[in-house]
Formats: sequence, structure tokens, C-alpha cells
Amino acid sequence: MRNDELNDRAELNDDDAPRFTTPAGEIIGWRDRGVIRATGIRYARTQRFCGPKDEPPSAAPIQGTEWSPCSPQNIIPELNAVLGISAQAFSSCEGALHLSVTLPESPSPMPRPVMVWIHGGSYVFGAGDLPVFDVRPLALEQDVIVVAVTYRLGLLGFLGGYANRPANLGLLDMISALRWVNTNIAAMGGDPANVTLFGQSAGGDAAAHLMIAEGTEGLFQRAIIQSAPLGISRGRAKMYAKMSQQAATVNDDAPLEDILRLQTQVAESVRNFGLKAAMPFGTQYGHYPLPTEEEADAAWRRAAAKIDLFIGYTAEENALFVVISPSLMRLRNTPLVGEALSRAMVAVTTRKVYIRDAHTFARRHVKAGGRAYLYRLDWCKGRYPFGAAHTIDLPLLLGEPSSWQHADLVKGVDEATLLERGQPMRALWADFARTGQLPATGHIGPQVLEWWEVS
Repeated sequence: MRNDELNDRAELNDDDAPRFTTPAGEIIGWRDRGVIRATGIRYARTQRFCGPKDEPPSAAPIQGTEWSPCSPQNIIPELNAVLGISAQAFSSCEGALHLSVTLPESPSPMPRPVMVWIHGGSYVFGAGDLPVFDVRPLALEQDVIVVAVTYRLGLLGFLGGYANRPANLGLLDMISALRWVNTNIAAMGGDPANVTLFGQSAGGDAAAHLMIAEGTEGLFQRAIIQSAPLGISRGRAKMYAKMSQQAATVNDDAPLEDILRLQTQVAESVRNFGLKAAMPFGTQYGHYPLPTEEEADAAWRRAAAKIDLFIGYTAEENALFVVISPSLMRLRNTPLVGEALSRAMVAVTTRKVYIRDAHTFARRHVKAGGRAYLYRLDWCKGRYPFGAAHTIDLPLLLGEPSSWQHADLVKGVDEATLLERGQPMRALWADFARTGQLPATGHIGPQVLEWWEVS
């Protein structure tokens, strides 16, 4: 929790609090430096290993004044250090799912575009309301409404198809959240016919798969897919089968600590599956709401004309995983040859996991009648130790510059630089969200980001 903001809200007279009369019920929010927030709104309830149930309308006022809790997860100290997140930020909740809405405080004569943020974290880490994912600058600068979604993770959200436990529960959570947005966002000044998903890493992978998920048609019109590991999203059935064998040994009503402990063991059991094992949990084809793997390409082609696409990657994605791996860093620090070997490995794996399939995804989209743009983010390229690594887009897009002061990822980068580089990127993202169109080519420079229309 961010204590200064909590204290500010405690001092508000309830009569002064912003209120929204929505189909979900009367939502009471709070003001925060030029924006209105309605945070920690429950959009669904869950039972373990079961699909979400949309939250029914509430007769009592809905207090949207606390940050959304995280979904249960194991703390990953290496990622906490990279992003500058404290372990105390991961207050979790099982059994309910939450989202938060942020919009400019100033009135708008027209309904605002809506951007729905899907956080990343290999489907095992993260939450919509982590401080470094703060959407306030994006909403305030760009006059858009931003909805941050928290969903189930790991063994609880992204493994199933065994022991009568359904797969893709985290994806179903996101669809429930999109239904909530579609039903309620107009009452908060948003345009339900102008909704853009934007997600990074696993969040980008989820956005891509929501394009072909049953039950999503009409719930969003655009998708911004950031650093999605699409190169390792296929051919996972054997890995999932092995994971499922071990996961089936736990009872549905086991203590949460046992579930999280088993999740670690399940992931470790498939280390011999190569690059796919770097993200063992994920979406599963052939399980509701996704088509079979063989039918997926045709499903994406059918969706292309209905969804505008902006997809891209960072220049040195896999440098992140070198830095957080002690063994790979030892190799990198080998005198004379280590740095060159490390750079070569990063280049090869970045292309295989991220770049190649982003280009393929965009070309298929355009050939099927859709509109697509590709981008490459070069900011910090070659800067030791991370360079233009996976997650380097996040300090430019989300959070206040001060939110990143403890992040190893941008150590030594001053707040003024983060602000200077971040504002044009937020403008680009919002421009796409408004119309689905960008200039045919462009860049944020020098050497920050380049984009181009796919033809």
C-alpha cells in the first residue's frame, strides 16, 4: 500500500468523494493529483480451480478506495530487485478478483477511450496495482481512462485440463474483467466501443490470445502487444502433460502455502523442455475458451479485420534473463570472450522467442485484412548490464519517475530523463488507442523507439 495516499483518502469528507452510478452499483472513488481513482473493485468471485463468477450488482455502495490485492504468488526476489518492488507490495487475496479505474478529473465533452492494462510476469508474478505499474501519468497526460486488471496466476490460473480442473482460468478472469468494463465504463465517462488492451510479456501473450478467445468479440477493438514470448507459446502439450501429473497430487482444499510450494516443484519438473520451460505456465490451446493449436492461425485470421494491432519488442529482450541468472552472469564476466558470447546468445534467443513471431503475427494480421504496426524499442541498448532488455518499456509507459527509484533496471537514470523519454511513448500508445491509426513510419528519438506500418 502507498501510505501517503491512504492517509489522504482517510481525510476526505465522504460527501466530497467522487461517485459513479453504474450497473454494478454506486462506486465511491477518490481524487489523486488530477485524476479520479476507483480502486480495488471486485469484478468476479472465484472458487479454487473453478471458473470466475461475475460479481453481481451491489445494492450497497462499492468502496473503490483501496488498491487491488495481488493474486496469490511466490515472491521472486530477482524480479523485485529489477523492478524495484518491495515484498510488502504483494498483499494477496484468494477468492475474489479486482480491477482499478483511473480517469482524468477534468470533465470531457465526449466519452474517453479506454485502455485495459494486463500486467506481465510469466503468468506467475505481478498485479495490476503495483506502484511501478501506476497508470496515473498515462491517464492524466493523454486524457484516457485506464483500467488495471489483476487475475489468477500460476497453478491457480494457468494450468488445467487434468483432474476435472479447467485450463485457462486466468484468461477467463480477464474476460470477466472485460465484461465488467463493457457494462460499466460508460457510466464512468468511457467509451465501451473504443477499448484497447495493452499488455507486456505474459500480458502481451494474453492479449494476443484474447483476440481468439470465445466470448470476447466486441469487448475490445485494439490490442497493443508488448514483448510477448510468442515464440514459445506453441508445442507445449507434452510439457503441460508432465506438469499436470505432478499438480494432480494436491487436493482442491489444500492450504494455499502447499499450492504455492507445489507450483515451484511443478515448474522445476520441466526444466528439460528448453526455452519453453522459461515460462512453464501459460495459455492452453484446445481448452475453453481457446481453439485447438491447429485452428489458432485461422482464428487469428478471422479476428484480424475486427482488431487493430500494435505489436513490438525491445532490442535486447533476453538480456534481462542473463542478468538475473547467476550462471549466465558468470559466463558473461569471463575475461575476453564472455561479453561477446553473452551478446550473441541474447541476440539469438531474443529473435527466436520475441522478434520472429511478432513479425509473423503482424504479417498474418495484415494479409487477413487487419491493420498492424510493428515497433522496436532501443532505449538503453548496449548499456550495462541490462541494455534494451525485457521490461525496459515499463518505466517509460507506467509509474511515476519516482516509482522507479529503487529499480536495478534503470539504476543511474534520473527522473527527468524518465519523464522526457516516457511522455512521447505514452502519447504514442494513447494515439493508437484513440483511432487505431499511426503515421506509416515514425520514431521517438534519438534511439528510443521506432515503428512502422506493416504492409
